[in-house]
Amino acid sequence: MPEDFPQQPPPPAPYSTGSFDQPAGQPVTRAAYGASTPPGPPPAPRRSGWFWVSIIGGIAAVIIIALCITFASLAKSLGNDTDGASSFVGSDAIAVIDVSGVILDADKVDKQLQKFGDDDSVKAIILHIDSPGGGAAASQEIYHEVLRIREEKHKKIIASVESVGASGAYYIASACDKIYANPASVVGSIGVIMEWTNYGDLLRWAKMKNVVIHAGELKDAGDPTRDLTPKEEAYFQSLVDNMYGQFIHDVATGRHTTDDKIKPLATGQVWTGEQALPLGLIDQQGGFRIALIDTARSVGINGEPRIVRPSKDKRGIAALLTDGTDDLFPNPSKLLDRAPGFYFLWK
Repeated sequence: MPEDFPQQPPPPAPYSTGSFDQPAGQPVTRAAYGASTPPGPPPAPRRSGWFWVSIIGGIAAVIIIALCITFASLAKSLGNDTDGASSFVGSDAIAVIDVSGVILDADKVDKQLQKFGDDDSVKAIILHIDSPGGGAAASQEIYHEVLRIREEKHKKIIASVESVGASGAYYIASACDKIYANPASVVGSIGVIMEWTNYGDLLRWAKMKNVVIHAGELKDAGDPTRDLTPKEEAYFQSLVDNMYGQFIHDVATGRHTTDDKIKPLATGQVWTGEQALPLGLIDQQGGFRIALIDTARSVGINGEPRIVRPSKDKRGIAALLTDGTDDLFPNPSKLLDRAPGFYFLWK
């Protein structure tokens, strides 16, 4: 009988992880045994309803603001009251024209005067002045346009000086029915100045020579490449003296007085509004608000007067982009613009 040996247990079955991906009975792979399945990307967070409400509300607010700005600009361009006066369009109004900065051109102000002079709803015009003056001819042209509107349209025109109403600006103010100025405003400077730049030394330094051929002894008087001769200086002084006389006479006419009374004040100096009142250079101390109310009452407007102003020029993107190009690329014709200038200007 054969010898009985202990019965060996059967070999264990291969280990199973119980995963559907690893069938029982198959060898255990390293990934199945030791590593878990890598996680996928996290789900995108869900936006709350308030988030979308805030986005839509912000867009709506921007649209509303843009519409408000557009309608406000339109209303202003149509001449609605720019100072908040409560009145309906078409009622009696006071027109306000700004005369500010150096006066080099009369065309803009003249057109505004003509427009309001022809408007029957405009009962009076206020020139709101803040200017040191400017070109002699430009100031004189506005002066005569003010007189024309007053006489032909029978419309009252008032000057209200803010900070400065000097020289050419005072020339214009003197044509008005009445001049208001603050006690600390500066007015006057009745006088004429002529100036240009002599760049002869610069040409000599650069070893350049200016060549001029002319007929007429005084044809090239004021040539900026050389000094004046005594005869040229006397010639230009005669022009300045003549314009000075015109200035004095026109101011005297506008102020309803005589040349002899204005001439002692025509030293080119300025006075404060407080000093100017007893000298007869202004009619009343007070700012724009006082001038506005007094003017409205004088033409029969009760309550808060409606103010109309000239509409602003509409400018396109092309105009904005091309501004200043003359400085970068000057017009060759301007190189010849070197004549001496005559100014009613406080400097």
